[in-house]
Amino acid sequence: MKRQIFAPEHDAFRETVRTFLAKEVLPHHDQWEKDGVVSRDAWLAAGRQGLLGLAVPEEYGGGGNTDFRYAAVLAEEFTRAGASGLAVGLHNDIIGPYLTGLATDEQKRRWLPGFCSGEIITAIAMTEPGAGSDLQGIRTSAEDKGDHWLLNGSKTFISNGILADLVIVVAKTTPEGGAHGLSLLVVERGTAGFERGRNLDKIGQKAQDTAELFFNDVRVPKENLLGELDGAFVHLMTNLAQERMGIAVAGIAAAEYLLEITTAYVKEREAFGRPLAKLQHIRFEIAEMATECAVTRTFLDRCIADHSDGALDAVHASMAKWWATELQKRVADRCLQLHGGYGYMTEYRVAKAFTDGRIQTIYGGTTEIMKEIIGRSLLG
Repeated sequence: MKRQIFAPEHDAFRETVRTFLAKEVLPHHDQWEKDGVVSRDAWLAAGRQGLLGLAVPEEYGGGGNTDFRYAAVLAEEFTRAGASGLAVGLHNDIIGPYLTGLATDEQKRRWLPGFCSGEIITAIAMTEPGAGSDLQGIRTSAEDKGDHWLLNGSKTFISNGILADLVIVVAKTTPEGGAHGLSLLVVERGTAGFERGRNLDKIGQKAQDTAELFFNDVRVPKENLLGELDGAFVHLMTNLAQERMGIAVAGIAAAEYLLEITTAYVKEREAFGRPLAKLQHIRFEIAEMATECAVTRTFLDRCIADHSDGALDAVHASMAKWWATELQKRVADRCLQLHGGYGYMTEYRVAKAFTDGRIQTIYGGTTEIMKEIIGRSLLG
């Protein structure tokens, strides 16, 4: 089915992204996977190409365009290329809205130009060893010391954790406030007491640095409070729909790409003297995945269009996230199976997609959390 949501300017942007990937990312990605981190030069190149800060106002060096369809193009092309290391989506679509929506004018002048140029790489630190989706379990605390906050605690599974120059930390500022006693504090590289732990060894997305972070009596200036005091819960909930949409867009793009390369593979690969595609079971498998992808794509494109118009709610974003990522997981498994032993070899894209994509049903809110959000909206 022909997609209806993109205009010529989006198609032109897609070509720009593909050119950037071919020149600045794909030649280096294997080395980044060995290193466990991308080169900072890649972030600077993305900034020069105008791929960072798409929605940031032009006065700060951004694109000044809040149309989510551009973000969707980025997510789709990075996913199809298997370029999991350069976390542009995290930077633009997850952290960007916090800075553009919550930062003071002074904070915007201080942080946004570097955000758009690639000189400032960002991360958000919410997850802790004992607290993931349950915000009430957060133990990292910030004590008001008059002219600064004294921050103590630790975070884990922080994407961009090694490279980040600016980390938005979710911390408890009112101990008795539970989830509503949390605030967002911005910690900058080089701040005394801010230390990085291990670059965590994951089963996939090897080029994407994911780290432990430690805060030991870190003095955070009062002017680094982002948004309202004790307002983190509302701020986080406000931005989660876009985060989940970005993950969902990558999910359906991955499923479609896996279906594409597997369809080509079964046409060429022979067994029992004929192509695999001649076997009825194989045809049924391909037919089922193609149908599931087509139906999911239709729903996702509607969600992308609604979000671009500011009309997507948290419930439908949750539907998109859990359905698209669970489909991605199923398709990756089935496509690997159809590749046989070759599917288990890392030189085949299906193997890398299998391991890189497994996190999709976990981060940004697990499938179980998504179902709970949807169920509560229907049943109270």
